[in-house]
Amino acid sequence: MNILFLCTGNSCRSVLSEGAFNHLAPAGMRALSAGSHPTGWLHPRAVALLQRKGISTEGYFSKSWDALPVTPDIVVTVCASAAGETCPAYLGPVLRTHWGLDDPSHVAGTDEEIEAAFERTWAIILARIQAFLALPLDELNTDRARLQAELDRIGTLQA
Repeated sequence: MNILFLCTGNSCRSVLSEGAFNHLAPAGMRALSAGSHPTGWLHPRAVALLQRKGISTEGYFSKSWDALPVTPDIVVTVCASAAGETCPAYLGPVLRTHWGLDDPSHVAGTDEEIEAAFERTWAIILARIQAFLALPLDELNTDRARLQAELDRIGTLQA
């Protein structure tokens, strides 16, 4: 199963989600991340956070959804549409869900306040990915409507 975490820039939230998922997921499950308009760089605080958590960022780069090596089974948008960001719509016959996250890279303030925003975002990502991995996927894969409902429910979870 391939999960695509999709954002506009593919520099922060989608990369954090990809790293967390790949760190926690069992064999046979893989996450990718991409953007509809990639920035071309990874946010240094996102890279530093992943490294602090013991997650390798080797091979990670900001990329377009046009450059994916596989077709995803599930696409998770992570932009915060409620905050006025426009989430890209992945065009393809896949399950889609929205797990909106505020962009910690837009937080202004002290280093401590910015780091706290990144840690809050990380905690939400972890809670959602752990909830996803706890789903009875073998059972849900035969009931697309129920899987869609579970994916949408997970998108409302907070840390």
